[in-house]
Amino acid sequence: MDLQGKVAVVTGSGRGLGLAYAQALAAAGAAVVVNDVDRATVDAAVATITAAGGRATGAVAAVGDSEAAQLLVDTAVTEFGSLDVLVTNAGILRDRVLWKMTDEDFDDVVRVHLRGTFTCARAAAIRMREQGTGGRLVLISSPAGQRGNFGQTNYAAAKAGIVSMARTWAMELSRADITVNAVVPVAATEMTRTIPAFAPVIEEAERTGNPLPDWLRKEEGLGTVEDVAALITFLASDDSKDVTGQAIGIGGDRLALWAHPREKAVALADGGWSADAIAAQWQGGVGAEPETYGIPAPKAPEA
Repeated sequence: MDLQGKVAVVTGSGRGLGLAYAQALAAAGAAVVVNDVDRATVDAAVATITAAGGRATGAVAAVGDSEAAQLLVDTAVTEFGSLDVLVTNAGILRDRVLWKMTDEDFDDVVRVHLRGTFTCARAAAIRMREQGTGGRLVLISSPAGQRGNFGQTNYAAAKAGIVSMARTWAMELSRADITVNAVVPVAATEMTRTIPAFAPVIEEAERTGNPLPDWLRKEEGLGTVEDVAALITFLASDDSKDVTGQAIGIGGDRLALWAHPREKAVALADGGWSADAIAAQWQGGVGAEPETYGIPAPKAPEA
């Protein structure tokens, strides 16, 4: 995959998945703007990329506000001459159950994930439209945004909103040849370690030093951060020019396309529905096969 001549911004790329994305893009030939809130973290990430022969520069900013978004775009243009790819990866966690979650817990997570994706994408789209050469917006979502997750009201809501924005922007930016896709990654990171469904398995692998088991990589799609990075490189490339408006999952050995929300079952009543009629119809009709919710806990196959 050849990304020579392309310039990418990756938010929240000082460590973890974001760093893996930045390293993969640079290895494919793109010049990369690394972003984090901590200068030392940014400098260390840039050093790993340049030491491997890649081109990178850093931008210290807390993603969320318009000023930070513009700084990232301006850094790309000033240092490398253009902006072709934006990967919105920056995020934080403030996990608490509903009745213990504060206004600040909710607002902080939504500001970084949802508002930060909006402000960065808006600034990037303006620049890409001015350049007139198309572009790629890769928005990072999560299984929690697709299915919900215990203790993650703020995070799940933000990540669900990101997928909806990807579908909306894919329509709005199509004439400018800017593709917009959401990525739903699953990897062993500091964030996934906080998710009850995955934490015990990740901790066991780290304790023993063994790789994640084959069943987990295939059935659950849980692997390393490097397993996810290939999809980012593909979506940044010319090979993905016809891929837009999609939510694509990747992790471990598993690559998947998430379905759009759609009506699963429908019933009709002449003149509309009364509450009693809905109750009488529900279990044997529209509600006969209710949808699941939450991220299922990984279950190892029986020996």
